[in-house]
Amino acid sequence: MAKTLAEKVWRDHVVRQGEGVGDAAQPDLLYIDLHLVHEVSSPQAFEGLRLAGRPLRRPDLTIATEDHNTPTLAIDRPIADLTSRTQIQT
Repeated sequence: MAKTLAEKVWRDHVVRQGEGVGDAAQPDLLYIDLHLVHEVSSPQAFEGLRLAGRPLRRPDLTIATEDHNTPTLAIDRPIADLTSRTQIQT
């Protein structure tokens, strides 16, 4: 049976297949060779790593973009929303 692109990418990046069934099921362990992040939910993920004492393994393979808070209209004006402006400036 033909595989979807997502299935092929998943298959090619599995380091260890998960085991178990139901509540005892463990997820597959995947190798992520390029980590794309954005300003909306990524700060929470990085804070989770910090709180767990886990370093970012490959910062050289992590690329960030300000995509959700970047205005598409009135781009020559300051960003009105303080939270959005802070996320982009810091």
